[in-house]
Amino acid sequence: MTLFGLLRLLLIGAIAGVLAKFFYPQRRRMDWPDTIGLGVAGSVFGGWIGQLLHMGSGKPGGIFTATIGALLLLFLYNRFIVQRRR
Repeated sequence: MTLFGLLRLLLIGAIAGVLAKFFYPQRRRMDWPDTIGLGVAGSVFGGWIGQLLHMGSGKPGGIFTATIGALLLLFLYNRFIVQRRR
């Protein structure tokens, strides 16, 4: 991955993380590194889901795919990790 590709992934991750937090608010606050990490993971996860559904190449996707992936990761985190701690 080139430097430009890494910067693109971080920028898309930041935007997708902010959008996911906006659409799926939580009680726990997330700082910027967590938000960017959520968006980057969402981008990779969304690209993987797109590949499984034969909708893409499996590469990290754009803002839409990253946001959908981040929303799914937030849902899974809240469903399985947060509820177990209660």
